[in-house]
Amino acid sequence: MTRPLPIRRIFSQELGEIVEGEWPTTLAPVAQLLRDGLEPAKVTILVGENGTGKSTIVEAIATAFGMAPEGGSTGARHSTSATESALWTALTLHRERGPRGGGYFLRAETTHGLFTYLEQNPGSSRSGEPHFHTLSHGESFVAMLQTGRFNGEGLFVLDEPEAGLSFAAQLHLLAQLDEMRARPGVQVVLATHSPILTALPGATILELDGDGFHESSWADLDVVDHYRRFLAAPQRYLRHLLT
Repeated sequence: MTRPLPIRRIFSQELGEIVEGEWPTTLAPVAQLLRDGLEPAKVTILVGENGTGKSTIVEAIATAFGMAPEGGSTGARHSTSATESALWTALTLHRERGPRGGGYFLRAETTHGLFTYLEQNPGSSRSGEPHFHTLSHGESFVAMLQTGRFNGEGLFVLDEPEAGLSFAAQLHLLAQLDEMRARPGVQVVLATHSPILTALPGATILELDGDGFHESSWADLDVVDHYRRFLAAPQRYLRHLLT
């Protein structure tokens, strides 16, 4: 029997603490989310240029699920500076009946503060985990994924996890995401600029732009096209950038 996903649908019935006509409702993908809602897949990947709303949306989903907006598990209260959007207050998550799994939110932007919090507040079951601040950014991120926090069932949200990761490390993360995708009761929402991570088999890719968001295939993504063109002929881009 197939295990239900943690979230069946995301929708909005009222604006909560956000104001219509002000940021982030001025972002087309956010406006579309509030208007039309979203049915997240087993794995949903958000891609798009900086400023299109990827991080704003995944942050709101994670927070509405009960995770700390700066990262952490459900019920976590870690916070250094409350700069998150109030978009989460406008979202309602339609969850399946039955046992609810936990989850974890990990975002590259706030990992330093999260690692500090984890090292200052070690749980009894985490006594053997690494000292994150003694590792490079990429190493600490990979180590975090190996601590067991991403095991089991639940909703796992990642915001630009490729930041600081080498090509090989991104491939390792891709393999781990594929293993998570195969587990019953696991749902992943990922925001990324990485053409490597967006190649995850079976993922639903949503491309965000000035018109909103739409489902796309990996081969049709702008980021994939630009990487292909640049690697094939760097000078085609560099001649417009360098004097």
